[in-house]
Amino acid sequence: MPFIAHLEELRDRLIRCFIAIFIGFLAAYGFREILFEILIRPLVQVMGQKDSLIFTGLPEAFFTYLKVAFIAGIFISSPVLLYQFWAFVAPGLYKKERLFLLPVVILSTFFFAGGALFGYFLVFPYGFQFFLDFAGENIQAMPSMKEYLAFSSKLLLAFGLIFELPLVLTAMSRMGLVTPAFLRTNRKYAVLIFFIAAAIITPPDVVTQCFMALPLMLLYEISIIGAVVVQRKSPCPGQTDTEEKPRPLPPPKTHSGPAGAAGEPSSTSAASSGKPEEPNDG
Repeated sequence: MPFIAHLEELRDRLIRCFIAIFIGFLAAYGFREILFEILIRPLVQVMGQKDSLIFTGLPEAFFTYLKVAFIAGIFISSPVLLYQFWAFVAPGLYKKERLFLLPVVILSTFFFAGGALFGYFLVFPYGFQFFLDFAGENIQAMPSMKEYLAFSSKLLLAFGLIFELPLVLTAMSRMGLVTPAFLRTNRKYAVLIFFIAAAIITPPDVVTQCFMALPLMLLYEISIIGAVVVQRKSPCPGQTDTEEKPRPLPPPKTHSGPAGAAGEPSSTSAASSGKPEEPNDG
């Protein structure tokens, strides 16, 4: 396929993606208030107030609802987006690459959703409580809609990407960048990084830090298992899937009879050489 045809196909698939996002946006905008109430539920439960958020500018609430509907529209249209991506990339891949990449694309969606749900149900309540503890008698927390949406969406995105760790390390192992032995050797450094990240994100108590770091350690162990699996299935170094093993040469043909034994040419060899056979006088 020529390069211009690839660009035309890319344009058509991007247009379909934008149409799918727009349709998802329109569908989500009708439920904008319900979606935003679901998003702020962890904060409302911690603050214990019905009206826990404010907006400081006249159009702030309107634009916040637009952003919520847009994010929900991307989530609703994600099956179409993944299909368009796969339909554009798959024809240029080998069969084994397609068999490896297709489960990765599907699993990445579930891992990302699992990370976002983990952050929403487990991290949000403890994190919001930690930040609200800085309020005092003369200090009152009054978060705005725009600030909360920006903060919560960044956290959900961060936890979704963190839960992609097993897929990333498995893909790196498939490409030969890391090995299971390397991951096992550096496990202690990974655990240290996980606890440091948990200490920064969560409140400063040991129980909450362990509550945050243990899932990351579990993801790291899953990464090692995935690396072992792909290492066993990968071909040997220096031998590709399309290479054929060299075939042994056939044994040389031998001629029976005294002529063949004495090394003299036989009648068949003479006929094949095009020279007539001389008569035997005697």
